[in-house]
Amino acid sequence: MRIRTFNEYQEAYKHSVEDPESFWAEIAQEFQWRKPWTKTLQWNFDEPNVKWFTGGKLNITENCLDRHLLTQGDQPAIIWEPNDPNEASITLTYRMLHDQVCRFANVLKRNGVVKGDRVCIYMPMVPELAIAVLACARIGAVHSVVFGGFSAQSIADRINDAQCKVVVTADGAYRGNKEIPLKSTVDDALIGCPSVRKVIVLTRTRTPVSMLKGRDIWWEQELKQVTADCPAEEMDAEDMLFILYTSGSTGKPKGVVHTCGGYMVYAAYTFQNVFQYEPGDIHFCTADIGWITGHSYIVYGPLACGATSIIFEGTPTYPDYGRFWDITDKHKVNILYTAPTAIRSLMGFGLDKVENHDLSSLRVLGSVGEPINEEAWHWYDDHIGKNRCPIVDTWWQTETGGILISPLASITKTKPTYATLPLPGIQPILVDENGKEIEGNGVSGNLCMKFPWPGILRTTYGDHERCRQTYFATYPGLYFTGDGCLRDEDGYYRITGRVDDVLNVSGHRIGTAEVENAINMHTGVVESAVVGYPHDIKGQGIYAYVITDQQPSDHDADLTKRDILATVTRVIGPIAKPDKIQFVTGLPKTRSGKIMRRILRKIAEGDTSNLGDTTTLLDPAVVDEIKEGAL
Repeated sequence: MRIRTFNEYQEAYKHSVEDPESFWAEIAQEFQWRKPWTKTLQWNFDEPNVKWFTGGKLNITENCLDRHLLTQGDQPAIIWEPNDPNEASITLTYRMLHDQVCRFANVLKRNGVVKGDRVCIYMPMVPELAIAVLACARIGAVHSVVFGGFSAQSIADRINDAQCKVVVTADGAYRGNKEIPLKSTVDDALIGCPSVRKVIVLTRTRTPVSMLKGRDIWWEQELKQVTADCPAEEMDAEDMLFILYTSGSTGKPKGVVHTCGGYMVYAAYTFQNVFQYEPGDIHFCTADIGWITGHSYIVYGPLACGATSIIFEGTPTYPDYGRFWDITDKHKVNILYTAPTAIRSLMGFGLDKVENHDLSSLRVLGSVGEPINEEAWHWYDDHIGKNRCPIVDTWWQTETGGILISPLASITKTKPTYATLPLPGIQPILVDENGKEIEGNGVSGNLCMKFPWPGILRTTYGDHERCRQTYFATYPGLYFTGDGCLRDEDGYYRITGRVDDVLNVSGHRIGTAEVENAINMHTGVVESAVVGYPHDIKGQGIYAYVITDQQPSDHDADLTKRDILATVTRVIGPIAKPDKIQFVTGLPKTRSGKIMRRILRKIAEGDTSNLGDTTTLLDPAVVDEIKEGAL
């Protein structure tokens, strides 16, 4: 499974393209299967229908936990670093984690959860979050983790879409200097969620909470009623493992479905090779488990490889902006995997907090969530890696399950801002607007994949047609990533950003339609249009053009803006708040009523010199007015 030289990478890549089935079968054999598969791959991208390791039986937790007990039961599996540096960190060995996962799996069973049921998890970044995820997988329940920053409405949408039976949450969460009331947010969400039978509540902040008789139960009380004896449920390779909701170009979030066998094989293979993990290494991925990065590279990938993974509850700037470096120094971190947004934000604080920490344990640096700009890349390389740690600039998506294009640490020659080369098994293709392949190097186009890999999404929950429309209908026979891409003279890939109505804010995808829907729910708003613009820290900021029923005066404008931000926070969560709101009397529309976002994007970017032909618009004069009022 392990590639150690560039020659080995080239050989593995050639094998993976010429005979994908034998390539992946060989890798999959390194895992523990209860029953071998009968067919490695069946696929077509028209329906779409993709199946890996058909007939194979396994349980992913036996591969992440049980199989390590004999040889490394006393090795740390998870190191938890709390939000408050004065609180003690917690280390769970593989044996301890196995014990706790089995106990909580029995709690779920005791509360009526059976194989195939959906469980919504809305928790802080504490060890119990990983335990809840693995406990679901242990008994064959499907977990849907919702990021702890989402609003009650967002939680309700996700619970109702998946018809979740149980919610696992905590009384509250600590994040920086804030306390977030998780349980009361869940209570608000559940007013409209008839499918939920039980709410299991972990004690974290000791915030007073309302506990409904018959529905709400305490995690700690429930654990007293169970043993640690919980045999793993036998799962088919194509049984659902989890649903993870991602934003799309329509207002309704879509539940991306990943299955047990292929996802496990791909998450572990990519973790091992991209980061060149060595036994005993401490791997620190700073993401939240509420996002795909946390699923694949805090929980499943590292544990399937018998690695030690850090879970961090807090933020990079609390109690000061040296927190990542404190953790790196304290736990002697070898691999640091973080987002360009975090790097850019820390760059702004200078080097005082970097220089008073020992970062010599670092061996590999990683970047995830969005393309990393050159300035941030060099700062990361010079000051954190001290020019001796390769930077793996990884490109992938919720839908891909794992990393698709990335350097392999110390093996691939890196190039700032480039994701470099596809991993074995990944067959990228650039196409023009009409779907015609753009061949050769020194070209750019829309990035597609022409062949499946084991971690590819199987469907969108409850709506397979939406999966087909979103990913497979734009260019027949291809998986469309939604990203533009450049392939340089060396054949290296560089992602140039989204080509659809989806923004990449701090590495998280937010659909413009979703933000518009939230703004339009505010009383007094007639219509809105949302676009992205370059943002120094977040990569992309959210710029909203808003039409109100009465044009607000200068005095009222600020208050109205704050009200709109509060509405967006309540409907989606603070992550989707616009950075700029411009009040306008109209929007540039074609005669058929289509908003010309291209024009709005250029104005938001401050590039008004070439807006193209505006004479075909319904009201060309509105463009001048928007230009004059631009923020």
